[in-house]
Amino acid sequence: MTTTLKQQVALPDLGAVQLEFRAAMARVGASVNVISSAGEGGRGGFTATAMCSVTDTPPTLLVCMNRRSSQCDLFLRNGVFCVNVLSHDHVDLAEYFSGKVTDMNERYASGMWECLPSGNHALADAIASFDCKITAHHVVGTHYVLFGEVQSIRRSTVGHPLLYLDRAFVGATAGIVSN
Repeated sequence: MTTTLKQQVALPDLGAVQLEFRAAMARVGASVNVISSAGEGGRGGFTATAMCSVTDTPPTLLVCMNRRSSQCDLFLRNGVFCVNVLSHDHVDLAEYFSGKVTDMNERYASGMWECLPSGNHALADAIASFDCKITAHHVVGTHYVLFGEVQSIRRSTVGHPLLYLDRAFVGATAGIVSN
């Protein structure tokens, strides 16, 4: 298999590698999610695009969380997180949970939340919500990688996903590109 690159960049030092990596990753579209957690450690949440499925047996997701976040201990102490997949109507919520608003009560006041049997909170109008129990976490560079076994799922049949591409929020519309 032959792969042709449009541009090849020499990367002389780690700083340049990081900058080039970030620039290239900005070209990768990703769904925007609010990762929430509630429990004995308190209530927290942040916006993340670093989320993906790991396996369907058992259903497991992974979420990456910056280790510098003041919420790391809260998430690990709670032992749960909920991935709330945002729709294109949730741009303000995504910005609030990304740090535009620092007060957690104010962040949560910007959306409608429902309490799940686990005690965790799910965004009422999310495209999908995955309530997860943390089964493992690992340190990789600057981030924790949290693995969560899905305990329950809620999904909507309406709305289009909010994506992050080229360092901006982009609304996606349903449309088949190929079969």
